[in-house]
Amino acid sequence: MTDTGDAPRRAPAERISLFVSDVDGTIVTHDKNLAASTVEAAHRLKEAGVALAVVSSRPPRGMMKLPGPLGLELFGGFNGAAIVRPDLSPVEEHFVPFEAAREAADVMARQGADVWVFADNEWLILNPEGAYVPRERHTVDFDPTVVDAFGDRLGRAGKIVGSSRDFDMLARCEAELQAMLGGAASARRSQAYYLDITHPTADKGYAVKAFAAHFGVPLDEVAVIGDMANDLPMFSVGGLSIAMGNASPEVKACADFSTRTNDEDGWAAAVEAYILPRARRA
Repeated sequence: MTDTGDAPRRAPAERISLFVSDVDGTIVTHDKNLAASTVEAAHRLKEAGVALAVVSSRPPRGMMKLPGPLGLELFGGFNGAAIVRPDLSPVEEHFVPFEAAREAADVMARQGADVWVFADNEWLILNPEGAYVPRERHTVDFDPTVVDAFGDRLGRAGKIVGSSRDFDMLARCEAELQAMLGGAASARRSQAYYLDITHPTADKGYAVKAFAAHFGVPLDEVAVIGDMANDLPMFSVGGLSIAMGNASPEVKACADFSTRTNDEDGWAAAVEAYILPRARRA
């Protein structure tokens, strides 16, 4: 576990009262499990007076294995478009505007991506044979609903996803949709194979601000950790940022510190090295 090697954008926070974590590639292992070291580290955070929250591109329903073991009061789905309690009751919900949702779905379908819509606590798909359906089923731990068309459910979508094995196509599609949608919706890949469309104000930076307000913590006392480009909005608002060892080069370049990978107890190691020494009760 090392510093990133580049000079920090600003001095990392000396006091941490809230730790906000990404989920996939970060707080869970590659097979989507919580390591025992992670659960233990989460308990140590609580004992030290540091609140913990997580935010993911997953739907909230697909995160139900986390609140109990981690002792969460709140967590965020759809990259921050949904902030919910452990019983899934919403604190905040932000849907993709209908016209932006329709345009994005049309563009991704024309480019050859499988399009999914997450709405009303359901995962709606057109093609049950899509390449990444089994992976997503394993990740979210519930089955999709196959439909002939999305219809007016597009107007209640917390997230729309284009999934494809053609990573270059998704990258081009991401750039096209960012230019086309402007401020109407956010288009950002959560993985090389997933392009997520969410509400324009709902990104992980927004979620960090919502969590900080809930816990009454100033932003300069918030630490964040992640691995992918959709985690960078957290890095821009937190007082201390950590990149996983498996993070993209872009993320590592923007972080204050780096830790080991998610399969090498990297999350727990980051807590030990960078969060607990700065805890309010340290």
